[in-house]
Amino acid sequence: MRSESIHYLIVPGWQGSPAAHWQSHWQRRLPNSARVEQADWQNPLREQWVAELDRSISSSAEPVILLAHSLGCITVAHWAVQASADTLERVQGALLVAPADVQRYNCPDALRNFAPIPSLALPFPSLLIGSDNDSAASASRARQLGQEWGSETVILNGAGHINTQSGHTRWEQGFAYLYRLQDRILQQIRRTA
Repeated sequence: MRSESIHYLIVPGWQGSPAAHWQSHWQRRLPNSARVEQADWQNPLREQWVAELDRSISSSAEPVILLAHSLGCITVAHWAVQASADTLERVQGALLVAPADVQRYNCPDALRNFAPIPSLALPFPSLLIGSDNDSAASASRARQLGQEWGSETVILNGAGHINTQSGHTRWEQGFAYLYRLQDRILQQIRRTA
């Protein structure tokens, strides 16, 4: 899969991804990448975030791979259950990193309007990366979301929320998971060709 023929769409979570975040590093490194820009990163509203993701996907001339983090993962799940068939077909796969469990007891109030989390399988290949010490989603909850979404799931040891606070600024090893997802996408394309 040639990266030049793919549009990488970065889907940040709550409060966005600052310049030191791995998503920002990846945006600088990956050819043909862009970021979903939400109007309000501090007070996210599910309908607005999903609509902006839909607009960003619809405006791409190339097939899209979503690179989502935290609340961005939940936004992808909500988008997938209500997107049109034409728009869904544009997405070839999704890398879902450290999904935020907006149904957990200690979830920040600003994120609660994203609950409940859709439990339907995503209609494209996905790879979910969680951590065994992520305060936003336990390892068991990440596995459950992965199972419900039909995602291949990997739980990292001691990776926290896989963000700048947990030391994941460049997250070069994360590219291995992106390549693994792209291999899954190619396998699916070959099976359906």
